[in-house]
Amino acid sequence: MSHHLVSFVAIFFCGLALIPAAAHAMELPNKIHLSKEEYLVAQKLYRGWHFVAPVVILAMVSTAVLFVRARTAGSGAEIAAIVAFLCVAATQAVFWMFTFPVNRATQNWTAAPSNWEALRRKWEYSHAASAVLNLIAFGAAVLAALRL
Repeated sequence: MSHHLVSFVAIFFCGLALIPAAAHAMELPNKIHLSKEEYLVAQKLYRGWHFVAPVVILAMVSTAVLFVRARTAGSGAEIAAIVAFLCVAATQAVFWMFTFPVNRATQNWTAAPSNWEALRRKWEYSHAASAVLNLIAFGAAVLAALRL
């Protein structure tokens, strides 16, 4: 596989992973103060977003391949490539440690337990953290590609 193809695939999937993450982050200021009823309605928009999972997996795999390629090329792109991979991997850590437990506690936001506001903050800010990590991953993948 050529350096150009590896670079393109890593940038492509990092970019695709950034789209839903950035959407969540951009919605946060408007959603964080909604009433319980309004918030539960707004959360219905995310039904089916689990189909984004393959994109994240492909972003992780492609940035790992980018790192391996950068290491073997000796081009100085290794640091940027490993940063891209680690940031994508970190989004998964954030999801499984923060977002997923909230999804379970709220039955994917079809129920609002008594501590729903704390859960909302945890859910919203975990997505904001993932957006930052995805943005860094995207930039690092581009930088690695430029150095390859």
